[in-house]
Amino acid sequence: MYWQFHTFSSLSTNALFTLLKLRVDVFVVEQACAYPELDHFDTQNNTLHVLGYQQDQLVAYARAIPACYPEFAAVVRIGRVVVAEKHRGKAIGSTLMQQVINRLDSDYPGHDQALAAQVAVQDFYASHGFTAESAQYLEDGIAHIDMRRAASVCNATPSATTRCQPK
Repeated sequence: MYWQFHTFSSLSTNALFTLLKLRVDVFVVEQACAYPELDHFDTQNNTLHVLGYQQDQLVAYARAIPACYPEFAAVVRIGRVVVAEKHRGKAIGSTLMQQVINRLDSDYPGHDQALAAQVAVQDFYASHGFTAESAQYLEDGIAHIDMRRAASVCNATPSATTRCQPK
């Protein structure tokens, strides 16, 4: 398995198509949830797209939106975490989350990481250091809960990677 980290502008047309197809296949079709899957965060300069491949097949994806966006205050927002259906149960989701967390700890030390977890996978995120910070709520007909991984949990060390720039 290998991992790629991209901004929107560094994604190839093929990579963009396959990541969007994976997201739509799972979040819209499999979960029978009609909602606007594509949003303006995908194209923002500092949004991080994390793609996991087995051979040449995309099997895992997540995105992270840096803290510099006003909508997310002082946190880095993780979302669209997905593993292709036939690749689940093989710890790929855990490896994906570790890849995302390691990159964010390095690029955004001192920033909390937050996500809106489907309640069905709340324990999965808890196993990666996320704690619940809201009551359950429905989003697009699916039970969710807001979770946060405190910066104090991170073993962050600054890197030479470019930090978030103001919009």
